[in-house]
Amino acid sequence: MSGNRIEEHPILPIADREEINFYWNGKRFAAKKGEVISSALFANGIKIFGHHHKDGSAQGIFCANGQCAKCAVIVDGIPLKSCMTIVKPGMKVESVEGLPKLPQTEKHEISDIEEFEYDVLIIGGGPAGLSAAIQLGEHNIKTLIVDDKTETGGKLVLQTHKFFGSVEDSFAGTRGNDIGKILAQKVNENKNIDVWTNSIALYVYKDKKVGILNNDVYKLVKPKIILNAAGAREKFLRFKGNSLAGIYGAGAFQTLVNRDLVRPTSRLFIVGGGNVGLIAGYHALQAGIEVVGLVEAMPKCGGYKVHADKLARLGVPIYTSHSVLQANGKEIIESVTISQIDEKFNPVKGTEKTFECDTLLIAVGLESVSEFTDEAETAGIRVLSAGDAKEIAEASSAMFNGKIAGLKIAKEINPNVEEIPNSWFDKAEILKKEAGKTYDYNIIEIEEGIFPVIHCLQEIPCNPCSTICPTNSIFMKGDPIMDLPVYEGRCIGCGKCVTICPGLAITLVDFRKDIVFPTVTLPYEVSNHKISIDDEILCVDIDGMELGMFAVIQVLDVKANNRTQLIKLKAPKNIAKKIVSFQIQKAEVSKQKETEIQNISDEEMVCLCERVTAKEILDLIRKGITDMNQIKAITRTGMGPCGAKSCDNLIMQLFRQEGILLDRVEPNTRRPIFVEVPLGKFADGKK
Repeated sequence: MSGNRIEEHPILPIADREEINFYWNGKRFAAKKGEVISSALFANGIKIFGHHHKDGSAQGIFCANGQCAKCAVIVDGIPLKSCMTIVKPGMKVESVEGLPKLPQTEKHEISDIEEFEYDVLIIGGGPAGLSAAIQLGEHNIKTLIVDDKTETGGKLVLQTHKFFGSVEDSFAGTRGNDIGKILAQKVNENKNIDVWTNSIALYVYKDKKVGILNNDVYKLVKPKIILNAAGAREKFLRFKGNSLAGIYGAGAFQTLVNRDLVRPTSRLFIVGGGNVGLIAGYHALQAGIEVVGLVEAMPKCGGYKVHADKLARLGVPIYTSHSVLQANGKEIIESVTISQIDEKFNPVKGTEKTFECDTLLIAVGLESVSEFTDEAETAGIRVLSAGDAKEIAEASSAMFNGKIAGLKIAKEINPNVEEIPNSWFDKAEILKKEAGKTYDYNIIEIEEGIFPVIHCLQEIPCNPCSTICPTNSIFMKGDPIMDLPVYEGRCIGCGKCVTICPGLAITLVDFRKDIVFPTVTLPYEVSNHKISIDDEILCVDIDGMELGMFAVIQVLDVKANNRTQLIKLKAPKNIAKKIVSFQIQKAEVSKQKETEIQNISDEEMVCLCERVTAKEILDLIRKGITDMNQIKAITRTGMGPCGAKSCDNLIMQLFRQEGILLDRVEPNTRRPIFVEVPLGKFADGKK
């Protein structure tokens, strides 16, 4: 590592990208060609992008996905979102201090807007959109994909871990960023599919046309059918200090780390034990970032057990039945205070813990981006949804459901297209299932030869180990995707099951040369934390409990293992089968500091754009107001740049907190354009 750029990563290649210069508040800085402003600023150690005009609070990033406006900056005199604006040589970028002065723009002449017709418009080039497009292209359906990023792949681009699901149907055992490339290549090779990147779908009009800002040029597209595959946006959380700079979503973190190779933090604390939060913690360790801890409100993490186990085994504490009390700091977060909560989610006095951190990662759930579906239905256009825009699930499920949606649309356009097999719907239901039953841990009794030890105890949709075993010695006893894998047969010690397992939950134990101190083979994917021969490593069991220090006898790092190292060591036979991994993060990283609890009240921020607190909203609710539009008129909540994308959910939580049924609440009227666009773009049809 050097500065804030990642110069070594166990999974991602570090390309030598051209440097360009830009100016931040009059000072010259270097950026990498093609990166967005927010990433360039973080790479230069700048995390505060301005101060709010209402209270002077520091503004930074939250979503890094164009959904909010916390990262707004002034670019050559124009207010823009830094997370969506690519740095150009000589660009003058300034912080937003108070209310920015509106620029004197040049006059625009009314000119023709270019129009296009397609059979299908797919909004979103992520796993669902790409999978649907592949089906449509194969059936000669004229299709357009629009995506607001510089490349397709969606969240797949950010995923360095190996995927769960089915090998046959969702590339299980393959890393997410590699899956994105596979799907994108299939799309690009099909002449029936056009792809517009750097393109934002703005609105679905009643004349059945869709307004799209394509590379900063406004265009209109008239499709027969729309597929909304726009994904999801991250939810926010109420707690005191929740608007400090340095508090942002998991997607923003993964964008900085895994897409732009910027190290945005040195000490990270995570809120949320679903798969998103657990995976983000693992990605942080791969990027050389200390993960101070993770807090989850429920008695156990909602994500896959193998994801939680990976973090715990590497040395990250997980605090279940705990929540955040407050974030502490002046402008940027300096520490976080958590506490245990009771069954009613109330803090338990005396259980407070405070930890130093410079970033608080919020991973408390996702909300479908449903605007395009709603507007298309209003306009009378046939519209379907797929992926997270339809229902929140894993990317493996999004891919398969996108495949179904694509074939369904192809069938609607061309009745001669084959029927969707019933087996597809069955698989779709399996792939979107949440984790099932967790079984007791039983150590295999074999003490001869070589064999895999399977440390996977939870029913999850996953089968790469049984698919890859060359002797068919690993298999599912019942359901070929959901049941737990078992070993019965003859292991040849190839190690393929160890390297392909997405949960790093398979080890090999070899008694062939030594029946007293067998050799244990462990998978390892944080190789920038280097392990060498003769190193003494602290081995742990499935729960992260210490088993002892053992010396490494071999490190295998071969191309065939898909960037998974194999660490070999010798251990006593009564311990060998219990070893699952080893700690790499020392306990000192998660040491508590002295806690000074301030008075906790309703001072949590609900609307970040307009700086409206929970107390202000509760006062109105307690007066009997149940119309979101009236709340908006009084407080300006929802009138900021994000258009209520963050605050709506938080206000609904307050209604529930007050015992008000949500069907009694009049919803917010959405503004007609989903994102901010200069009015001149609608006039001249050119840059």
